[in-house]
Amino acid sequence: MFDVALLGCGGTMPLPNRWLTALLASYNGKMVLIDCGEGTQVTMKMLGWGFKTIEAICFTHYHADHVAGVPGLLFAIANAGRTEPLTLIGPPGLAPVIAGITVIAPHLPYELKLVELAAEEMESIHRIGDFIVRTVPVQHTVPCVSYSLEVERGRKFDARKASELDLPVVYWGRLQKGEAVTVDGRTYTPDMVLGSPRKGLKVCYSTDTRPVPQLVEFIRDADLFIGEGMYGDDESLPKAEEHGHMLFSEAATLARDGGVRELWLTHYSPSLHNPQDYLDHAKATFSHIKLGYDRLTTSLRFAP
Repeated sequence: MFDVALLGCGGTMPLPNRWLTALLASYNGKMVLIDCGEGTQVTMKMLGWGFKTIEAICFTHYHADHVAGVPGLLFAIANAGRTEPLTLIGPPGLAPVIAGITVIAPHLPYELKLVELAAEEMESIHRIGDFIVRTVPVQHTVPCVSYSLEVERGRKFDARKASELDLPVVYWGRLQKGEAVTVDGRTYTPDMVLGSPRKGLKVCYSTDTRPVPQLVEFIRDADLFIGEGMYGDDESLPKAEEHGHMLFSEAATLARDGGVRELWLTHYSPSLHNPQDYLDHAKATFSHIKLGYDRLTTSLRFAP
């Protein structure tokens, strides 16, 4: 299963009943974290998924509400017994930010591997465990990216085709894993015994941005889109435009135009005390919406 947890749903600052927005994804025993604001390790502890198997921390940008929790989290990962390298991915500026943060988190028992996106290459693809991690540049007041996490689904093995080829069973597993095998001078390729490609799973995460056109294709057909709802009412549009944020209705429009299955709203302004008051307005544009809340989770499964 592809498990997803929205660790918090707040923007700007943590509140007594609202942790800062961060996303934790888990698949096949490995985890990826996106953003790490103040207190992230606390809400992670409350979630109970552990720390040791975090393979990467991905940053949308370097405002404090997305990075200030890093020192504490690095220590939590160390205390969990991790010694393998930890990958950090982010837009331009990653190296100096991490250099500053780790002044108060020295002597970690694992290496930090930095993947800093170049200004002209903020659209990128990375493989972290079984996750395909993609980025796309978006529009905020500082360099910022949105992320998608994708899990591929293997093509179904056709035992009938393999039998018709008179291929010994001992080689079937290698073909199913995508390897070619040569037996008695004849080469067998996976395409000879595998069915058609099958749809995998896709989760997209986008905060601190205006609803730029490239996001529509980036989130296309996602199983889950976690999108910013900094402001609930449309009257806040001038403020959203000035500070590079989104309204509920704008996130809903992206979800509709991108054909996603479900939208979770997140990254609420501290002044947004009752997000529920604005949900119906957003649902007039896209009906499959949930209001994000701390440690909202779901388990995604491949279609039958």
